[in-house]
Amino acid sequence: MLSLPLIAELNDLVQDLPRFEQALLQFAEKLHLDLSQFSADHISLRCHQNSTAERWRQGLAQCGTVLSDAIINGRPIYLFDLAVPIKVGPWQIDCVELPYPGDKRYPHEGWEHIELVLSGDPATLYARALNCLADEALLLPGIKLKQSAPKGEGERLPNPTLAITDGNITIKFHPYSIRDIIASERA
Repeated sequence: MLSLPLIAELNDLVQDLPRFEQALLQFAEKLHLDLSQFSADHISLRCHQNSTAERWRQGLAQCGTVLSDAIINGRPIYLFDLAVPIKVGPWQIDCVELPYPGDKRYPHEGWEHIELVLSGDPATLYARALNCLADEALLLPGIKLKQSAPKGEGERLPNPTLAITDGNITIKFHPYSIRDIIASERA
């Protein structure tokens, strides 16, 4: 299998990765969040057109295998296990989430968020995630928090999410890895 930089269909993503990484590191600094203390589960893309999602899906299929292709919140979401991980911040990430476009329009097409595993009781995820952030970081202008619980058909593990965003970059916390969630669907 090829690595991401060698695939023509993914050239825009290769070029976008340094922008994403710099914005992620700046956002984490603003939040007083030491990224090296966490395990990055996967990185996610956003796009506005099905044709872009389809091109990325074809490209990702050349450098990884499909872990999951589920309908979540009414749209297809693919997860790819990369043969060669990509370096982002302090991590080597081997899983890419590719959601097809939904109703929401994002300010940028490309890399949009990173998902971190904060192991522990799902019922206490929100409180534990907030404890990782400096209190003053949550008062900064433009910082928004969103709690959700996305669920794919057949998932048996609760999957609460706390997303923290500045409108351009998002960091999400989950109690389980995406691979654990997928395994629960097949159990």
